[in-house]
Amino acid sequence: MKEIEKLLDIMRKLRDPETGCPWDLEQDFSTIAPYTIEEAYEVADAIEREDWDGLRSELGDFLLQVVFHAQMAGEKGYFAFDDVVAGINDKMIRRHPHVFSDEEQREAHGVRGRWEEIKEEERAGAGDGSALAGVARALPALMRAQKLGKRAAHAGFDWPDRRGVRLKVREELDEVEEAAGTEDGGRIEEELGDLLFAVVNLARHHDVDPEKALMRANGKFERRFRAMEDDLASAGLEMRGLSVESLDRYWRKAKVSAG
Repeated sequence: MKEIEKLLDIMRKLRDPETGCPWDLEQDFSTIAPYTIEEAYEVADAIEREDWDGLRSELGDFLLQVVFHAQMAGEKGYFAFDDVVAGINDKMIRRHPHVFSDEEQREAHGVRGRWEEIKEEERAGAGDGSALAGVARALPALMRAQKLGKRAAHAGFDWPDRRGVRLKVREELDEVEEAAGTEDGGRIEEELGDLLFAVVNLARHHDVDPEKALMRANGKFERRFRAMEDDLASAGLEMRGLSVESLDRYWRKAKVSAG
């Protein structure tokens, strides 16, 4: 706890109106929020790269975001850092009755089910009984679609099997094709959104994290594209001047060489 107290003291000094840092003093919740999101992604990136020294550093940066928000909240009389810690302590104990009470439950599937039940009770206690309550609007759209789909399914609104979801994806793709023929940008955007939402639900039915799947697809595309660039450069060719057939040939070669 000594190091935490030191960090809290550093933040208090940075926000001191008389002797603090001008940049830190200019900040508020809205200006710091983007940094908080960025740091969360950098934590995930370090884990993806298995960079454990980097993860230690990124977790420190993320912790600073929590301390920064808590300091600003304390200045306004909303809550203090200790209240944040007390709140999460209470929540973790409440959501793990199989560990901190006499409730018997040791199977992972049962634990997850009980966790969701407790969260539903908490949402109802907060005054919003909707199954979709608490799904943050600021989440990346793909991640939010996944959470909305899970919540709806838990409430009983779901396809009975994977085939139904695949048919829905095909239906939405047909509607994209139809909208494309109208050249109505707003309608095309809407139908593409419906298609993406259906694909996210298909991923859920296959127990695939769509965010992780897309991240890996991004990495694969970048790896292959860079390999293709190298091949073209070695041949003294410019990508822009090649035919579709030639580009396809180099792309297929890159798929083999870059994996």
